[in-house]
Amino acid sequence: MIPARLAAPAPGWTAQTDVVVVGSGIAGLTTALHVARHSALRVLLVTKDVLAAGSTRWAQGGIAAALDPGDSPQDHFADTVVAGAGVCDDAAVRVLVREGPAAVRELAQIGARFDRGADGALSLTREGGHHRDRIVHAGGDATGAEVERALVTRVLDASTVEVVEHAVVLDLIVGADGAVGGLTLHVMGEGQRDGVGAVRARAVVLATGGIGQIYEATTNPSVSTGDGVAAALRAGAVVRDLEFVQFHPTVAWLGARSHGQQPLVSEAVRGEGAVLVDDAGTRFMAGLHELADLAPRDVVAKAILRRMRDTGAEHVWLDARHFGAEKWRVRFPTILATLLSLGIDPVHELIPVVPACHYASGGIRTDLSGESSLPGLFACGESACTGVHGANRLASNSLLEGLVFGRRIGEQLVARLREPVPPRDVLTGAATGWLLDDALRPELQQAMSAGAGVLRDAGGLAAAAKSLAALGASPAAEPRTENWEATNLMTVAAALVSTARLREETRGSHWRDDFPERDDRAWLGHLDTVLDPGGELAVTFMPKVSHS
Repeated sequence: MIPARLAAPAPGWTAQTDVVVVGSGIAGLTTALHVARHSALRVLLVTKDVLAAGSTRWAQGGIAAALDPGDSPQDHFADTVVAGAGVCDDAAVRVLVREGPAAVRELAQIGARFDRGADGALSLTREGGHHRDRIVHAGGDATGAEVERALVTRVLDASTVEVVEHAVVLDLIVGADGAVGGLTLHVMGEGQRDGVGAVRARAVVLATGGIGQIYEATTNPSVSTGDGVAAALRAGAVVRDLEFVQFHPTVAWLGARSHGQQPLVSEAVRGEGAVLVDDAGTRFMAGLHELADLAPRDVVAKAILRRMRDTGAEHVWLDARHFGAEKWRVRFPTILATLLSLGIDPVHELIPVVPACHYASGGIRTDLSGESSLPGLFACGESACTGVHGANRLASNSLLEGLVFGRRIGEQLVARLREPVPPRDVLTGAATGWLLDDALRPELQQAMSAGAGVLRDAGGLAAAAKSLAALGASPAAEPRTENWEATNLMTVAAALVSTARLREETRGSHWRDDFPERDDRAWLGHLDTVLDPGGELAVTFMPKVSHS
């Protein structure tokens, strides 16, 4: 069972605003700040934890943009579409690479302190899939934390932005004309805004981050439970390309029993010259790709898993011993501290690494202004599918996407905001949906990791689908945060398995052992998913549209 609405008490309070932004990572903060800087519109910024929590602060590598005189948006475009394995939206990629440099410079102007060389110029490095040095970074490997700090500081100074922390989005309010006019949410607060409430708004922006918690091991924080994607599905929005989940090649291996958020070892470490080796010390990426250890992430992740499968090893190794203590301390202080806390000394020892769930390239389908298939509903960041990532995200394009499309959504809202949508019954009655008990979350994660992880085939995906169906038949749970999250995870997991079963090819981060070749004749396009009011998923193949 996939509920068309979440079970929740009737809203005990209501509020009115112009724009609701859900999520306080780079995408949500950029959108809210742009609206505040260019209009008098009221913005309610809703975040699940505290304002500075979320995935952005965990970003280590940096932001990709053609900022060097020897680089160009055309070169950045070429690298992006190659990594995307044929299904990037070319128009969206052109927007990203052309508007990216200005967006990064603006971020620096509002206070983000990026690393610079002795001459004052931005320090640029390289990551997997890039043919040029175009990654700006801050604090060595603390780019996300610095970006988050700068944006949070500015948002808190904006008089037209109200922040609501510890709030979980439940369902969207959809008018009779199909337009979104607000949402319901649960706030763990005080005073008038405590418990379930309804917010009426002229536009809703979902910037809720990733879906990584559907797997046993992920680099995503615990808040990444697919809330925005699930809410959009329940409202009738189109979700695109959920099967393309990127597994980061180098996540520190902490043992077979280690679950939940795992420590990332940034691709920038390989960008600075670290190499992958097996137990025998052999550099197995050499000769597999022109960029060797800096090949696109799907190529490296698959090569690691093949080597593990061939040798029976539980992990491979990342060798950065030649960096020396000083380079580790200056360039990668955060990673160094994390590894040392785990008993791994990268200055003198090899680092054990494995691939783990990292980034969802698919999400809520949007146009070039960030608007979804439902009028009044926008999506940005990892919860959106703008088309820039295709089947496999190019390293460090994610923060750039949040910047560029956050600004674009802000521009759209300032220029043209819909009239308020008439309220519906959600404001007066309790939702009568069904909820999954959070105690069953480990079963869901085990099923997804085993059947819909990096390596997929028909049998494994069928087993995952069967497990999800059994979870959907379990007794309904009581309305509370953990159960709302578990239900969102099941909703997104079911949609992902549906698309992964249908796409009978290997493309980008979607790897089918039973269909090992990329098939442009049959599968050059997208899989769009909708959820009908009866809780049934419908998936449609949409051939790629070429743009001049």
